[in-house]
Amino acid sequence: MDTITLTNIRVYAYHGCLPEETKIGSDYRVDLSVEADLDLSAESDALKDTVDYVHLNTIVKEEMSQPSKLLEHVAKRILDRIFSELDPVKASNVKVAKLNPPLGGDVENVSISLSRTRD
Repeated sequence: MDTITLTNIRVYAYHGCLPEETKIGSDYRVDLSVEADLDLSAESDALKDTVDYVHLNTIVKEEMSQPSKLLEHVAKRILDRIFSELDPVKASNVKVAKLNPPLGGDVENVSISLSRTRD
């Protein structure tokens, strides 16, 4: 399988269990990779024959704009949409990082990663 990777998608969003997190918001970073057969697009040079990374970025931004208590929940929604909307994708990994989380200490970020394969 071949891989398309989007690295360091930066968004401002309102995720968290604390009420102030959903009011004030925070900076997030999302890394996304998808696996698909890219042989046809490599030969044809046609956008219709590949997984459009603009579409992937749109999915991330739209799902990150919907508040969730847990990063796991928003990551699952991203993966669900990828598999629902992009048939060529065979596997995907998404990493969602909350920058400067309110943990009562000096922590650069906290992140979760979810991986799925098409059934």
